[in-house]
Amino acid sequence: MYRFAPSPTGDMHIGNLRAALFNYLCAKAKNCDFILRIEDTDKARNIEGKEEEIKEILRLFNLSWQHFYIQSQNLKFHRQMALKLVSEKKAFACFCTKEELEAKKELAKKQNKPYRYDGTCEKLEDIDVLECQKPFVIRLKKPTHTMKFKDFIKGELSFEPENIDSFVIMREDKTPTYNFACAVDDMLEGVSCIIRGEDHVSNTPKQEHIRASLDYEKRMTYAHLPIILNEDGVKMSKREAHSSVKWLLEMGILPSAISNYLILLGNKTPCEIFTLEEAIKWFDISKISKSPAKFDFKKLLQINREHIKRMEDEKLNKLLNLDKDVAALAKFYTQEASTIKELREKIQAIFSEKDCTKFEAECKILKELLKDIEPFENYEEFKNYLLEKSQLKGKNFFMPLRIVLTGSQHGPELNELYTHIKTFIHELARI
Repeated sequence: MYRFAPSPTGDMHIGNLRAALFNYLCAKAKNCDFILRIEDTDKARNIEGKEEEIKEILRLFNLSWQHFYIQSQNLKFHRQMALKLVSEKKAFACFCTKEELEAKKELAKKQNKPYRYDGTCEKLEDIDVLECQKPFVIRLKKPTHTMKFKDFIKGELSFEPENIDSFVIMREDKTPTYNFACAVDDMLEGVSCIIRGEDHVSNTPKQEHIRASLDYEKRMTYAHLPIILNEDGVKMSKREAHSSVKWLLEMGILPSAISNYLILLGNKTPCEIFTLEEAIKWFDISKISKSPAKFDFKKLLQINREHIKRMEDEKLNKLLNLDKDVAALAKFYTQEASTIKELREKIQAIFSEKDCTKFEAECKILKELLKDIEPFENYEEFKNYLLEKSQLKGKNFFMPLRIVLTGSQHGPELNELYTHIKTFIHELARI
């Protein structure tokens, strides 16, 4: 069982989507279920509407889930598990104040030592946590042995007990910390492999320790994905526009192209251009590079052009939303436009009123000729007919003709464009 567990605290970024894609691909390849879990226990940071936005994005990318969970709805289980650990003396109530802990952290800093909880409350007499009125958190006792786990990308990783410490699993307000809620949910939901970003590596031994303390015996495997760097070779920030999936979609980059690029990123694939369904047949998480992958926006745009060219005409016409069959014309324009947004603008210019200020007389002559012109099979016949009838020459012929046909003084070669635009000639003459 694989899961994608985002928080509804902001726009989905490409690192999140990459993890979702890889979990989905592995689930499909192994014929396992794919879980979507919204981790909403950090109420202060949750943004209204983000849960539905996450679902909508996953649907756009054809990432269908078989099970859906809201983490906060598992709160009763989190509390039950925490009480179980306390009753078994595997966890304890800690009454240390924030001020006391800060003072100890400052002292460790001055001594140039890493801070570790000193066990002050671990030795207290048994406390009835259900009856206690004094504020406290619950800490899980640190492990007694080295913790090891298998990572499909990084190999075997190990952590010493002192680096895990006696960490907090329940806050003063009786809500679970991230690691506790996550570990318990994965256990309850039968997750067998966790694929996520490498920034979670330090959380893994804590979550392993939580499940082991709860006597959970099923083996969990992991894959921690290397970070994505921006084009300057620095870790990509959420503040960078193209780190946002929503922004990429709004720019007119296709979900299929984004999926293609993110699966390709830092990976050994049998081909460069592919669909999600095709990737299911050969995707192997162990082939992902251990090194950070650099995001190349130009490469993404090139892949997007290829996906536009491969798209069914009916689907492309619907995306362009121009009330006419312009799919072939749009695919032709991918030589100078890379996104649906750019293509729509190019084609709207063709079917909008033209600015003929510099060649007003010439444009008028050409439009009159085009209104009644008989369709020619090829551009040479078309051009020669207009040259003869208009008596225009050189720049005074070709520039106004380009403006009348495309709405621009620059663009693709007219002899190449003509094949895709000849059925619209009479319509263009009336604009």
